[in-house]
Amino acid sequence: MIGRDDERARLAGLVTAAAGQALVLRGESGVGKSALLDHVAALAADQGHEVIRAAGVEAESDLPFAGLHQILYPLLPHIEALDEGHRAVFDAVFGQTEGRPPSVMTLGIAVLDLLSLAASQKPLLVVLDDGQWLDASSADVCGFAGRRLTGSSVKLLIALRSDVPSRFDTAALPEEPVPALTQTASEELLDACHPGLDTHVRRIVLDQARGNPLALLELPPFLGGDRTGRGPAGTFAFQSIPLPRRLQHVYGTRVEALGDAVRQELLRGALDGVGTSAAAHTPVRRYRMRDADEAVAAGLLQTDAAGGDFVFRHPLVRSTVVQLATPNQRRAAHADLARIHHDDVERRAAHLAAAAIDPDEEVAAALEAAADSATRRGAAVTAVAWLTRAAELSESHDGRSRRLSNAAFTAGYAGLLDQAQQLLHAELPTGRNESPSSVATAAYMSWYEDGDVRSSRRQVAAAIEKLRANGGREAPEILLRLVNLLLGIEQYAGEPDSWRRTRELLDSLGDLVTERSLIYRDAWGDVVLHGAGLAGRVERALADLSELEPWDVMRLAVCAYHVDILSQYRPHLQRIVERELETGAMGVGMTMLHLIMLDQMAMGEWDEAERTGQRGLDLMGSHGYTLLAQQTRAYLALVAAQRGRAEQARELQAMVDAWARPRGIGFLTQLADAAGTAAALSEGDYEAAYLHAIGITSPGTFTPYGHQAARTLLDLVEAAVHTGRSEQARRHAVAAREAGLPAVSPRLAMITYGALAMTATDETEVAEMYERAETHPATAHFPFEAARIRLAHGIRLRHTQGPKAARRLLTTAAETFERLGAATWTERARAELRASGVSARAASAHLSTLTWQERRIADLAASGLTNKEIGERMHLSPRTVSSHLYRVFPKLGITSRAALRDALGKAQETVES
Repeated sequence: MIGRDDERARLAGLVTAAAGQALVLRGESGVGKSALLDHVAALAADQGHEVIRAAGVEAESDLPFAGLHQILYPLLPHIEALDEGHRAVFDAVFGQTEGRPPSVMTLGIAVLDLLSLAASQKPLLVVLDDGQWLDASSADVCGFAGRRLTGSSVKLLIALRSDVPSRFDTAALPEEPVPALTQTASEELLDACHPGLDTHVRRIVLDQARGNPLALLELPPFLGGDRTGRGPAGTFAFQSIPLPRRLQHVYGTRVEALGDAVRQELLRGALDGVGTSAAAHTPVRRYRMRDADEAVAAGLLQTDAAGGDFVFRHPLVRSTVVQLATPNQRRAAHADLARIHHDDVERRAAHLAAAAIDPDEEVAAALEAAADSATRRGAAVTAVAWLTRAAELSESHDGRSRRLSNAAFTAGYAGLLDQAQQLLHAELPTGRNESPSSVATAAYMSWYEDGDVRSSRRQVAAAIEKLRANGGREAPEILLRLVNLLLGIEQYAGEPDSWRRTRELLDSLGDLVTERSLIYRDAWGDVVLHGAGLAGRVERALADLSELEPWDVMRLAVCAYHVDILSQYRPHLQRIVERELETGAMGVGMTMLHLIMLDQMAMGEWDEAERTGQRGLDLMGSHGYTLLAQQTRAYLALVAAQRGRAEQARELQAMVDAWARPRGIGFLTQLADAAGTAAALSEGDYEAAYLHAIGITSPGTFTPYGHQAARTLLDLVEAAVHTGRSEQARRHAVAAREAGLPAVSPRLAMITYGALAMTATDETEVAEMYERAETHPATAHFPFEAARIRLAHGIRLRHTQGPKAARRLLTTAAETFERLGAATWTERARAELRASGVSARAASAHLSTLTWQERRIADLAASGLTNKEIGERMHLSPRTVSSHLYRVFPKLGITSRAALRDALGKAQETVES
């Protein structure tokens, strides 16, 4: 190779590197990327690597996983050695099963395992040419895998055209630019390939090629004949055209000189994705060009050495052939190809769609089937495009409406809200969305984009009633979609009368409503009224997470939050949230971010919660999910309030309230009131806290279908106690017990016992209720509420039994608040410690060298939990728990786990002395 010493050295380093890695070669068309790929493939083969080659093809850029098929096909013998889960993923990709669509993350991990397995026998090099034409699904998976090759012996090399956007542009893979040749190297290459060239022509070639190797090879024959640039167009006119177009012009003159039969062969090959030699071997049966020796002689085709088939010499030849064909010629070629691929659902449909002009129900049905296939394989964007084209080709209004509605719903689910809106408007230009599917899509979008719960609720309920009137069994999937959507809207509206009507509507549907939807109804509605036994139903529904669709996991996880058992499912949510966001399932992914944030808030991981919230806020703003963005602000307001950042909390509270209250979104207005209550409590403004709290629910009652009514039980009671409203405080605590809240959720049990203890006058009841609250297992999962209960208990003990009796509880509360970052609560607890005769600094000196996480792990280990059990509670691996304990032992001056309890106990005894 001439003039490529630097690039060859870089590629040699890639091949010889011990660790796996990926590299992108980027340069203009014809600059020599393919030649460099050929060079490195030969080099790797000589050094004992297995080499897999694939190439993107423009004609296949809309076929999901077409590129991945090329990469996986040579590795099929290794798939049988994978576990059943990974085999099932590949079965779905190859269309062998009708399981749920694999996500980028799931498929990427399976591909990584397959590549690693293949590379365990000998190093593996995957070479991908023309990556800019790779279909989106394959490019996403390749990017995911390419970022995670470290630790394997797999190398990935991708060539991209610099003038064509691709999915790899944002893949964050290292790049090596392939620039034009220097003047010296250009002259050397030209003289080697075209010796004895006329001086004038040589100068023109060098000037026009500008260091592009393909141009240096192809321009001399073109300019050396009658086309030296002295024709009518002139040298200047030809030179002003971009180089790829000039080369296409060169190839075009050769194509135009071919006979009609040969040109038709080339056109069918180009439209069916026949590539260069690097892409010739794929699992997909492509058109085989025949009787095309004339094109070989013209330098347009070459014969693949391995298979003997005709392949295009360069991708520019392929695109030139297509551009020179008339529309009728292209449609005729697509029709021929559709007949050839009669047994390939997606490829046949794509060719039929390209061949059709007028409405054709058979073609529309074929496209709809192809869209279903693409959706099952995780290619929602492709499915939207095919459903839209199917709608265009529908012969009836009902068929067009149904297909556009399905396209809009799929686009909305994929986070393409603008496209979904356009599709809805295209369905019925009058704006009347009559079909149940379009009602679901329109309501989903207006709910998430504008927070329109009122009209959305009416439209969805009316659509359900219409389906019920028709028996409801003709479109069970649409009915289920509408039912779950209505329940979600009701959750946000939080309006008692409307909830009662919805429950009656669902009752009238009988067995058409699934058990999962009934769980959603009870959990999203009112856990005070319908929470008995609900936690068990949620746990049973979530028993086999691997069998659930992502949206069902998300919905059931929301139910788990309402009954305060979300923590055990957070690890799964954290594993799958990235795949949902990467595959475009934005609504599901963003709600999962909410759930992760909520559990981080509950567990006292407030820094992490704020980071999760900010990430979600950025995503929601960029994708137009206004409702979820406002909900995130409400959660951030709560965190700020608990940390004592009252000004920030009130600013966020005001934003949420101003947006949500006019729209009647009770879920958010109650969250705003809860943030206001928390901010006032953190400042010690108990009167303001009480006024905010009774805006959520009145003392002694729990507003029906009020999401925060039970959750703010402790807030209302504490504010009432501190403002002298002892009767109201007691009435509210007793109402919680009588409503059965301790049986609904672990958190509600702990705070109910705490509220009863704070309001009791009988010392026996006080002691019993505080004991129940402080020893409840929920204290590990809700440290902020537990610390508040201990603080209240410590204050009471200081007044009733003296300072010494209060010190242990006050010290524990102060340490917890300090670890959480609750500044104002920390200062309040320290003030109580000082009043009990202990320096707050001295009280925690014995444990000050332990981090918050180390102290928590030490406490759990001292209680007898194993590393695995501690890890499950704190969402850490057993190895990480072990590492923390290894650091804890020397800080406490001990050498074994058995000494933990005594070491921690001595520290507490010192505090109490």
